[in-house]
Order: sequence, then structure tokens, then C-alpha cells
Amino acid sequence: MTRPLILMTDPKWFDVAYEINPWMRPGVWRADAARHLRAARTAFDALVAALKTASAAVEVIDGAQGLPDMVFAANAAVVLDRRVLVGRFRPTERRGEEALYLTAFKALKKRGLVGEVAQIAPGLFQEGAGDAIWDARRGHFWTGFGQRSDRAASDAIAAFFGREVVPLELASPRFYHLDTCFCPLSGGEVLYYPPAFTPDALTEIRARVPASQLIEASDADAAGLCVNAVSIGETVIMARPPARLRRALEARGYRVAAVDLSPFILAGGAAFCLTLRLDHASPPALAETAAA
Repeated sequence: MTRPLILMTDPKWFDVAYEINPWMRPGVWRADAARHLRAARTAFDALVAALKTASAAVEVIDGAQGLPDMVFAANAAVVLDRRVLVGRFRPTERRGEEALYLTAFKALKKRGLVGEVAQIAPGLFQEGAGDAIWDARRGHFWTGFGQRSDRAASDAIAAFFGREVVPLELASPRFYHLDTCFCPLSGGEVLYYPPAFTPDALTEIRARVPASQLIEASDADAAGLCVNAVSIGETVIMARPPARLRRALEARGYRVAAVDLSPFILAGGAAFCLTLRLDHASPPALAETAAA
């Protein structure tokens, strides 16, 4: 097996300068901006170290002044089978990222790290892997809609990748992307926060994932953005979890790598938000079907 390959964006220009989700605390940031930025660098480096310890290779690209949320690389694109579908942001504050990410992916293509690079059609809002999470065990995407991404974007993802997509409607602005409240783990379990979903979405999740594989996050887990986690093999990398969640994951055989991501939580992001997997691949049977 190849090593997981993860894209990240350098936090040099990270800031909490505006409010586009309920987590964002620009006043708290401005009260001691220099200290928070130093803490963000420390947190970023600790996350990179945890990813590498879990066997991942990490590619770090430059951000840009005036685009503080570019650090949340998960929102850049959806990637599967080396094909990249760059998203389109609903908030005007983030739209400048699109052209920069297109340029970055084209550079990665020249290096052979990804293949085709395209962008979702104009007029559709779709915020990357934050709202399109690949479930390797089930061989389909789970997609979030109703807050920042459009329902129709799910159909566009299905058409581009030729893979099943399971749309889930998000019920709360606080859980504005699917990755803030839903995390498929490598062993097949799904860590999720039920209050973030509409009744229909919960019905869909529970119909597709056996009860024995569902792990319900508590209010405290969700408040710490612990569900916004990265699962690599037996390791789950997340913002520092409450003891109960750590025990629940360890009881299932996972090693929890806890990282202090509090500077990024001031903007509404944590471990998954800061990363974008570039190596996700369809199961061999599905890939062969697509090739035929």
C-alpha cells in the first residue's frame, strides 16, 4: 500500500478577521493576535508531526495574504482516483482561494501527484472535502448540503467521479460542513453528532451503517470539534478529546493522537479541515467497472 498523501496550506497568513460561521471569534483573536498566530504555527506543526507519525506524507503549499481561511485545505476540492474537482465557495471572503488552489493543483499534476484537475460548474456552491467525505469501506461519498454546499452539487460529484453519493442535510449553521459532525473511520465505524442532522439525514445514516458501527459524539465532543478528525489506519488524529471519547475509540482498537488545535477552533476548523487527502482511491472492483 502507498503512504497516505495529504495536502496542507501553510498558516503564515491565518487570521480570524471576519465571521462566516458561528465559531468565528475575531474579537478574541484581535485581543492577542501575535500570540494566537504563534500558537497556530505550533498547532500546525504538531498536526503535521502527528500525520507523519501515522505514516502520511505531507505536501504543504503557500497561502496568501488576505485569505486567512485558505489554511483549511479540506475545502479546496474533492479528490478521488487522482482526479481533482475544485470547489466553489459560498462566502465571498473565500472565493479568492479558488484560483490559487487551481494553480496549486495544476502544479501538483505536473509533479505527477494528481491527474485530471477540473472545477465544479459555475452557479454551484460546493466546499470541497468538507462537504464530500469519501468512505473507503463503503465505496461511496457522503455529502453535506443545506448550509454551505448545494444539494445539486452532490449530483455533480456523482457525475464527475462515477461513484455513489449519499447526500445528508445539515440542520445547524454551527455544523456548517459535514466534516464538523461526521467522520468515517478506517475500520468502518462512523463517528457522528446526531443533532447536526435533519431527521431524514439521520434515517439515511442509520440505514447504511449498522448500529454496532455508529459512535455518537456528545455535546462536549462536538464543542471541541473532535469529530473533525483524520483517520489513518489504527490512528485517529483529532483536537484534544474528552476522556469518554478517547476511551470509546481505544476500546475499538484505535490509537488517539490528540493535538491542541485551539487557535484554529477560533475559526471553526480542526484536524480534518486543515488536511486534504490526495490518495483516496476507489476499491479495485469499482475502478475496474469504471474502466470497462
